[in-house]
Amino acid sequence: MITQLLETIERRFADVQAQMSDPDVINDRNRYAEVGREYRQLEPAHDLVVEYRRCESDMEGAKGYVDEDPEFAELYETSKSRIAELEEEIRMAMVDRDPNDDKDVIVELRPGTGGDEAGLFAGDLYRMLTRYAERLGYKPELMEADDGGHYTMAIKGDGAYSIFKFEGGTHRVQRVPETESQGRIHTSTATVAVMPEADDVDVKIDQGDLQIDVYRSSGPGGQSVNTTDSAVRITHKPTGVVVSMQDEKSQLQNREKAMRVLRARLYERAIEEQQAAEAAERKAQVGTGERSGKIRTYNYPQGRVTDHRIKLTAHNLDAVLAGELDEFTQALQADEKRLKLEAQTAATG
Repeated sequence: MITQLLETIERRFADVQAQMSDPDVINDRNRYAEVGREYRQLEPAHDLVVEYRRCESDMEGAKGYVDEDPEFAELYETSKSRIAELEEEIRMAMVDRDPNDDKDVIVELRPGTGGDEAGLFAGDLYRMLTRYAERLGYKPELMEADDGGHYTMAIKGDGAYSIFKFEGGTHRVQRVPETESQGRIHTSTATVAVMPEADDVDVKIDQGDLQIDVYRSSGPGGQSVNTTDSAVRITHKPTGVVVSMQDEKSQLQNREKAMRVLRARLYERAIEEQQAAEAAERKAQVGTGERSGKIRTYNYPQGRVTDHRIKLTAHNLDAVLAGELDEFTQALQADEKRLKLEAQTAATG
Protein backbone atom coordinates (compact mmCIF):
# COMPACT_ATOMS: atom_id res chain seq x y z
CA MET A 1 0.00 0.00 0.00
CA ILE A 2 2.68 2.53 1.03
CA THR A 3 4.92 1.49 -1.89
CA GLN A 4 2.14 2.24 -4.36
CA LEU A 5 1.47 5.61 -2.71
CA LEU A 6 5.17 6.58 -2.86
CA GLU A 7 5.37 5.71 -6.54
CA THR A 8 2.19 7.67 -7.27
CA ILE A 9 3.55 10.79 -5.56
CA GLU A 10 6.91 10.52 -7.37
CA ARG A 11 5.21 10.03 -10.72
CA ARG A 12 2.76 12.92 -10.25
CA PHE A 13 5.46 15.27 -8.96
CA ALA A 14 7.76 14.48 -11.91
CA ASP A 15 4.88 15.11 -14.31
CA VAL A 16 4.05 18.47 -12.69
CA GLN A 17 7.73 19.48 -12.75
CA ALA A 18 7.86 18.70 -16.45
CA GLN A 19 4.73 20.77 -17.08
CA MET A 20 6.23 23.72 -15.17
CA SER A 21 8.98 23.94 -17.79
CA ASP A 22 6.75 23.20 -20.80
CA PRO A 23 6.61 26.31 -23.07
CA ASP A 24 2.96 25.61 -23.96
CA VAL A 25 2.02 25.61 -20.26
CA ILE A 26 4.16 28.66 -19.48
CA ASN A 27 2.42 30.64 -22.24
CA ASP A 28 -1.03 29.74 -20.92
CA ARG A 29 -1.39 31.87 -17.79
CA ASN A 30 -4.40 30.03 -16.37
CA ARG A 31 -2.88 26.61 -17.01
CA TYR A 32 0.45 27.67 -15.52
CA ALA A 33 -1.28 28.97 -12.37
CA GLU A 34 -3.17 25.67 -12.07
CA VAL A 35 0.01 23.63 -12.45
CA GLY A 36 1.75 25.92 -9.94
CA ARG A 37 -0.97 25.24 -7.38
CA GLU A 38 -0.67 21.49 -7.92
CA TYR A 39 3.12 21.75 -7.53
CA ARG A 40 2.77 23.59 -4.20
CA GLN A 41 0.23 21.03 -3.00
CA LEU A 42 2.40 18.04 -3.93
CA GLU A 43 5.77 19.44 -2.82
CA PRO A 44 5.36 18.75 0.94
CA ALA A 45 4.38 15.12 0.26
CA HIS A 46 7.25 14.72 -2.22
CA ASP A 47 9.76 16.09 0.32
CA LEU A 48 8.55 13.43 2.76
CA VAL A 49 8.95 10.74 0.09
CA VAL A 50 12.54 11.89 -0.53
CA GLU A 51 13.24 11.56 3.20
CA TYR A 52 11.53 8.15 3.24
CA ARG A 53 13.76 6.91 0.41
CA ARG A 54 16.85 8.19 2.22
CA CYS A 55 15.88 6.43 5.46
CA GLU A 56 15.15 3.28 3.46
CA SER A 57 18.62 3.44 1.94
CA ASP A 58 20.28 4.09 5.32
CA MET A 59 18.44 1.18 6.91
CA GLU A 60 19.36 -1.18 4.09
CA GLY A 61 23.01 -0.05 4.19
CA ALA A 62 23.26 -0.51 7.96
CA LYS A 63 21.46 -3.85 8.01
CA GLY A 64 24.51 -6.01 7.37
CA TYR A 65 26.59 -4.36 10.11
CA VAL A 66 24.10 -4.21 12.98
CA ASP A 67 25.84 -6.97 14.95
CA GLU A 68 29.33 -5.60 14.33
CA ASP A 69 29.05 -1.86 14.98
CA PRO A 70 26.85 -0.03 17.55
CA GLU A 71 26.70 3.07 15.30
CA PHE A 72 25.22 1.05 12.45
CA ALA A 73 22.82 -0.59 14.88
CA GLU A 74 21.66 2.85 16.02
CA LEU A 75 21.34 4.08 12.42
CA TYR A 76 19.27 1.02 11.56
CA GLU A 77 16.87 1.55 14.47
CA THR A 78 16.47 5.32 14.01
CA SER A 79 15.87 4.88 10.27
CA LYS A 80 13.31 2.13 10.92
CA SER A 81 11.51 4.30 13.50
CA ARG A 82 11.50 7.34 11.21
CA ILE A 83 10.11 5.30 8.31
CA ALA A 84 7.14 4.29 10.46
CA GLU A 85 6.50 7.97 11.28
CA LEU A 86 6.91 9.00 7.64
CA GLU A 87 4.30 6.51 6.45
CA GLU A 88 1.67 8.27 8.56
CA GLU A 89 2.92 11.76 7.58
CA ILE A 90 2.82 10.90 3.87
CA ARG A 91 -0.72 9.54 4.12
CA MET A 92 -1.77 12.71 5.94
CA ALA A 93 -0.09 14.89 3.30
CA MET A 94 -2.05 13.14 0.55
CA VAL A 95 -5.49 13.46 2.15
CA ASP A 96 -7.99 14.82 -0.36
CA ARG A 97 -8.14 18.59 -0.15
CA ASP A 98 -11.33 20.60 0.00
CA PRO A 99 -11.84 21.74 -3.63
CA ASN A 100 -12.66 25.24 -2.34
CA ASP A 101 -9.49 25.65 -0.26
CA ASP A 102 -7.76 27.86 -2.84
CA LYS A 103 -10.64 30.31 -3.11
CA ASP A 104 -11.08 33.80 -1.67
CA VAL A 105 -13.76 34.05 1.01
CA ILE A 106 -16.71 36.19 2.00
CA VAL A 107 -17.28 36.42 5.74
CA GLU A 108 -20.52 37.51 7.41
CA LEU A 109 -20.53 38.38 11.11
CA ARG A 110 -23.78 38.81 13.05
CA PRO A 111 -24.62 39.48 16.72
CA GLY A 112 -26.20 36.48 18.45
CA THR A 113 -27.51 36.34 22.02
CA GLY A 114 -26.66 39.22 24.34
CA GLY A 115 -28.09 42.48 23.00
CA ASP A 116 -25.69 45.41 22.56
CA GLU A 117 -22.81 43.39 24.03
CA ALA A 118 -23.24 40.82 21.23
CA GLY A 119 -22.92 43.61 18.67
CA LEU A 120 -19.73 44.85 20.31
CA PHE A 121 -18.33 41.31 20.34
CA ALA A 122 -19.10 40.89 16.62
CA GLY A 123 -16.99 44.01 16.08
CA ASP A 124 -14.16 42.46 18.11
CA LEU A 125 -14.31 39.34 15.95
CA TYR A 126 -14.31 41.44 12.77
CA ARG A 127 -11.14 43.24 13.90
CA MET A 128 -9.56 39.92 14.96
CA LEU A 129 -10.13 38.35 11.54
CA THR A 130 -8.98 41.50 9.75
CA ARG A 131 -5.70 41.52 11.69
CA TYR A 132 -5.21 37.80 11.15
CA ALA A 133 -5.72 38.23 7.41
CA GLU A 134 -3.25 41.13 7.28
CA ARG A 135 -0.66 39.18 9.31
CA LEU A 136 -0.84 36.31 6.79
CA GLY A 137 -0.51 38.65 3.82
CA TYR A 138 -4.14 38.41 2.71
CA LYS A 139 -6.19 41.40 1.63
CA PRO A 140 -9.28 42.05 3.79
CA GLU A 141 -12.02 44.22 2.30
CA LEU A 142 -14.95 45.57 4.32
CA MET A 143 -18.02 45.35 2.11
CA GLU A 144 -20.80 46.35 4.52
CA ALA A 145 -21.13 47.30 8.20
CA ASP A 146 -23.71 48.88 10.48
CA ASP A 147 -23.88 50.13 14.05
CA GLY A 148 -25.66 46.97 15.19
CA GLY A 149 -22.60 44.77 14.70
CA HIS A 150 -23.42 43.31 11.27
CA TYR A 151 -20.35 43.00 9.05
CA THR A 152 -19.74 41.59 5.58
CA MET A 153 -16.14 41.34 4.45
CA ALA A 154 -14.09 39.68 1.73
CA ILE A 155 -10.65 38.18 2.26
CA LYS A 156 -8.58 37.74 -0.88
CA GLY A 157 -5.49 35.62 -1.33
CA ASP A 158 -4.37 32.17 -2.43
CA GLY A 159 -5.77 29.59 -0.03
CA ALA A 160 -7.87 32.01 2.03
CA TYR A 161 -10.70 29.51 2.45
CA SER A 162 -8.31 26.83 3.74
CA ILE A 163 -7.47 29.18 6.64
CA PHE A 164 -10.66 31.07 7.43
CA LYS A 165 -13.23 28.28 7.03
CA PHE A 166 -12.41 27.19 10.58
CA GLU A 167 -13.71 30.52 11.93
CA GLY A 168 -17.25 29.71 10.82
CA GLY A 169 -19.65 29.08 13.69
CA THR A 170 -20.93 30.57 16.93
CA HIS A 171 -18.33 32.37 19.03
CA ARG A 172 -19.04 32.98 22.73
CA VAL A 173 -17.62 35.71 24.96
CA GLN A 174 -17.63 35.86 28.75
CA ARG A 175 -16.76 39.30 30.16
CA VAL A 176 -17.97 42.22 32.22
CA PRO A 177 -19.61 44.76 29.88
CA GLU A 178 -18.56 48.40 30.26
CA THR A 179 -22.16 49.25 31.16
CA GLU A 180 -22.28 46.65 33.97
CA SER A 181 -22.08 48.56 37.26
CA GLN A 182 -22.19 45.46 39.50
CA GLY A 183 -19.16 43.83 37.88
CA ARG A 184 -21.10 40.76 36.79
CA ILE A 185 -19.82 38.58 33.98
CA HIS A 186 -22.16 38.39 30.99
CA THR A 187 -22.20 35.74 28.27
CA SER A 188 -22.89 36.81 24.69
CA THR A 189 -22.48 35.29 21.26
CA ALA A 190 -21.79 36.30 17.68
CA THR A 191 -22.03 34.13 14.58
CA VAL A 192 -19.53 33.95 11.75
CA ALA A 193 -20.31 32.48 8.33
CA VAL A 194 -17.38 31.83 5.98
CA MET A 195 -18.22 31.19 2.34
CA PRO A 196 -15.90 30.48 -0.60
CA GLU A 197 -16.25 33.37 -3.04
CA ALA A 198 -17.79 32.07 -6.24
CA ASP A 199 -17.36 33.32 -9.77
CA ASP A 200 -19.53 33.01 -12.87
CA VAL A 201 -18.06 29.59 -13.63
CA ASP A 202 -19.14 28.27 -10.22
CA VAL A 203 -22.63 29.76 -10.21
CA LYS A 204 -24.80 30.59 -13.20
CA ILE A 205 -27.35 33.26 -12.31
CA ASP A 206 -30.24 33.97 -14.67
CA GLN A 207 -30.85 37.72 -14.62
CA GLY A 208 -34.54 36.99 -15.01
CA ASP A 209 -34.47 35.35 -11.57
CA LEU A 210 -33.38 38.58 -9.91
CA GLN A 211 -35.52 41.32 -8.41
CA ILE A 212 -33.36 44.43 -8.01
CA ASP A 213 -34.60 47.31 -5.87
CA VAL A 214 -32.79 50.60 -5.38
CA TYR A 215 -33.33 53.06 -2.55
CA ARG A 216 -31.57 55.84 -0.69
CA SER A 217 -28.78 54.93 1.68
CA SER A 218 -29.38 55.87 5.28
CA GLY A 219 -27.00 56.35 8.17
CA PRO A 220 -27.41 56.01 11.93
CA GLY A 221 -30.84 57.07 13.11
CA GLY A 222 -32.25 56.87 9.62
CA GLN A 223 -30.71 60.17 8.54
CA SER A 224 -30.19 60.41 4.81
CA VAL A 225 -26.56 60.27 3.83
CA ASN A 226 -27.20 60.23 0.13
CA THR A 227 -29.52 62.16 -2.12
CA THR A 228 -29.56 59.50 -4.86
CA ASP A 229 -30.93 55.97 -4.98
CA SER A 230 -27.53 54.29 -4.57
CA ALA A 231 -28.43 51.47 -2.14
CA VAL A 232 -29.22 48.13 -3.77
CA ARG A 233 -31.29 45.15 -2.65
CA ILE A 234 -31.13 42.01 -4.78
CA THR A 235 -33.61 39.17 -4.30
CA HIS A 236 -32.96 35.81 -5.92
CA LYS A 237 -36.56 34.78 -6.53
CA PRO A 238 -36.10 30.97 -6.87
CA THR A 239 -34.38 30.67 -3.47
CA GLY A 240 -35.59 33.77 -1.64
CA VAL A 241 -32.00 34.81 -0.85
CA VAL A 242 -31.82 38.58 -0.27
CA VAL A 243 -28.64 40.70 -0.25
CA SER A 244 -28.50 44.44 0.45
CA MET A 245 -25.57 46.84 0.03
CA GLN A 246 -25.46 50.57 0.69
CA ASP A 247 -21.94 51.47 1.86
CA GLU A 248 -20.75 52.72 -1.52
CA LYS A 249 -21.92 56.03 -3.00
CA SER A 250 -22.25 54.43 -6.41
CA GLN A 251 -25.26 52.25 -7.21
CA LEU A 252 -23.04 50.27 -9.61
CA GLN A 253 -20.51 49.51 -6.86
CA ASN A 254 -23.22 48.46 -4.41
CA ARG A 255 -24.76 46.21 -7.03
CA GLU A 256 -21.38 44.60 -7.82
CA LYS A 257 -20.75 43.88 -4.12
CA ALA A 258 -24.28 42.52 -3.63
CA MET A 259 -23.80 40.17 -6.58
CA ARG A 260 -20.53 38.86 -5.11
CA VAL A 261 -22.28 38.03 -1.83
CA LEU A 262 -25.28 36.53 -3.66
CA ARG A 263 -23.02 34.28 -5.75
CA ALA A 264 -21.20 33.12 -2.60
CA ARG A 265 -24.47 32.32 -0.82
CA LEU A 266 -25.89 30.44 -3.80
CA TYR A 267 -22.63 28.54 -4.31
CA GLU A 268 -22.59 27.54 -0.66
CA ARG A 269 -26.23 26.47 -0.95
CA ALA A 270 -25.30 24.23 -3.89
CA ILE A 271 -22.42 22.73 -1.89
CA GLU A 272 -24.76 21.94 1.00
CA GLU A 273 -27.23 20.25 -1.33
CA GLN A 274 -24.47 18.16 -2.95
CA GLN A 275 -22.80 17.28 0.34
CA ALA A 276 -25.72 17.19 2.75
CA ALA A 277 -24.01 14.45 4.74
CA GLU A 278 -21.11 16.79 5.56
CA ALA A 279 -22.99 19.39 7.58
CA ALA A 280 -20.47 22.14 6.98
CA GLU A 281 -20.72 25.59 5.47
CA ARG A 282 -22.94 28.46 6.51
CA LYS A 283 -26.05 26.86 7.99
CA ALA A 284 -24.07 24.52 10.24
CA GLN A 285 -21.54 27.24 11.02
CA VAL A 286 -24.05 29.81 12.13
CA GLY A 287 -26.32 27.39 13.96
CA THR A 288 -28.93 29.04 16.12
CA GLY A 289 -26.82 31.76 17.71
CA GLU A 290 -27.76 30.34 21.12
CA ARG A 291 -25.13 30.05 23.84
CA SER A 292 -25.06 26.25 23.62
CA GLY A 293 -24.13 26.02 19.92
CA LYS A 294 -20.61 27.31 20.27
CA ILE A 295 -17.28 26.54 18.58
CA ARG A 296 -15.05 28.82 20.66
CA THR A 297 -15.21 30.70 23.97
CA TYR A 298 -13.29 33.89 24.80
CA ASN A 299 -13.09 34.22 28.59
CA TYR A 300 -11.86 37.70 29.57
CA PRO A 301 -11.58 37.25 33.37
CA GLN A 302 -9.27 34.26 32.91
CA GLY A 303 -7.58 35.54 29.76
CA ARG A 304 -8.17 32.29 27.91
CA VAL A 305 -9.59 31.10 24.61
CA THR A 306 -11.00 27.58 24.22
CA ASP A 307 -11.86 25.91 20.92
CA HIS A 308 -14.48 23.31 21.76
CA ARG A 309 -14.12 21.34 18.52
CA ILE A 310 -10.58 20.19 19.31
CA LYS A 311 -10.55 20.82 23.09
CA LEU A 312 -7.68 23.32 22.74
CA THR A 313 -7.23 26.11 25.28
CA ALA A 314 -4.76 28.99 24.95
CA HIS A 315 -4.05 31.50 27.72
CA ASN A 316 -3.26 34.42 25.41
CA LEU A 317 -6.61 36.13 24.86
CA ASP A 318 -5.11 39.52 23.94
CA ALA A 319 -2.83 37.97 21.32
CA VAL A 320 -5.69 35.95 19.80
CA LEU A 321 -7.90 39.05 19.54
CA ALA A 322 -4.92 40.80 17.90
CA GLY A 323 -5.07 38.19 15.13
CA GLU A 324 -2.69 35.50 16.38
CA LEU A 325 -4.86 32.52 15.50
CA ASP A 326 -2.16 30.30 14.01
CA GLU A 327 -2.19 27.75 16.86
CA PHE A 328 -5.93 27.16 16.45
CA THR A 329 -5.82 27.06 12.65
CA GLN A 330 -2.97 24.55 12.55
CA ALA A 331 -4.64 22.28 15.11
CA LEU A 332 -7.98 22.44 13.25
CA GLN A 333 -6.29 21.71 9.91
CA ALA A 334 -4.56 18.68 11.43
CA ASP A 335 -7.86 17.47 12.89
CA GLU A 336 -9.62 17.90 9.53
CA LYS A 337 -6.90 15.86 7.82
CA ARG A 338 -7.08 13.14 10.46
CA LEU A 339 -10.86 12.82 10.06
CA LYS A 340 -10.59 12.75 6.26
CA LEU A 341 -7.84 10.13 6.41
CA GLU A 342 -10.02 7.97 8.66
CA ALA A 343 -12.93 8.36 6.24
CA GLN A 344 -10.74 7.53 3.19
CA THR A 345 -9.24 4.50 4.96
CA ALA A 346 -12.70 3.24 5.90
CA ALA A 347 -13.95 3.76 2.33
CA THR A 348 -11.09 1.76 0.83
CA GLY A 349 -11.50 -1.00 3.38
